[in-house]
Amino acid sequence: MALFRSVLTSGSRLISRNIRMSVNLHEKAAEAMEKMKEDNPYFEKYAAKIAKLQKTSPEEFLSKIQQTKDEEKKKEEQEKRDYSELMNPKKKIETKSELPYKKLEDVMKVELMEGKTVEEIKAIWIEYHVLKDSIAAVIPSEVFDLMMERAKKYPIFILPIPRSQGFEFIMFQFAANTIHFTPLLCYQVHKENAPECLNIVHYTEFKDKGVVLMRGEYDSKVLTVQEAQCLANQFKMYYTDNNPKKLELLETFTKTPEKFKHMDVIRELENLQLS
Repeated sequence: MALFRSVLTSGSRLISRNIRMSVNLHEKAAEAMEKMKEDNPYFEKYAAKIAKLQKTSPEEFLSKIQQTKDEEKKKEEQEKRDYSELMNPKKKIETKSELPYKKLEDVMKVELMEGKTVEEIKAIWIEYHVLKDSIAAVIPSEVFDLMMERAKKYPIFILPIPRSQGFEFIMFQFAANTIHFTPLLCYQVHKENAPECLNIVHYTEFKDKGVVLMRGEYDSKVLTVQEAQCLANQFKMYYTDNNPKKLELLETFTKTPEKFKHMDVIRELENLQLS
């Protein structure tokens, strides 16, 4: 008899607990539905179906609401990231004197090239980047020297890249052995803390052999590999070719910026594409 009373008491407690849980679920479902009325402009259209689900299966109703919230939150975070990665400032960078000179050993094993001929070094470097999200080239030492000589005179410049509705201007600046590229719009907003869309580094470890190794890493959310290569090609022509018109544009941009016309660099790019 005592055992029966014990089982009965335990059963009553279990039933009471289940009833309380059921009541709580229904209350939460009711609160959630009231919230939907406020937030969802299409609530009235589906009111009957929503009400039925809320009454017959509050667990499923609450689960669907939570799933919807999670999906919306995920979408908002993705949209925010896609936008902010370009427009939000990066952490404050070091002053020019503190910027490190990037080393070849940071990106690959230098011993792979030690003792190799120039042609072997070129082949290893290009092969190393074939399957990487980057651009690469091997530059003669004398061309690199000319580039750095011009970089001292013209440390900042802008280049255009074609877009679906016109052109976008990309600004770049020299710092140590790195060239930092950033959308002009971002620079106008964030100045020196603007996020880069492309970094080009020149490694001089084999300069005594007559070559400098170039590597460019780009942000695929902002540039395609073709656009990154387009910027690198334009940069090379301004800073290593002896083209009077391009040298004039560098001079004007640096010394008399009020006379500089953005359409002139666009024309230079169009002439390149037509040639």
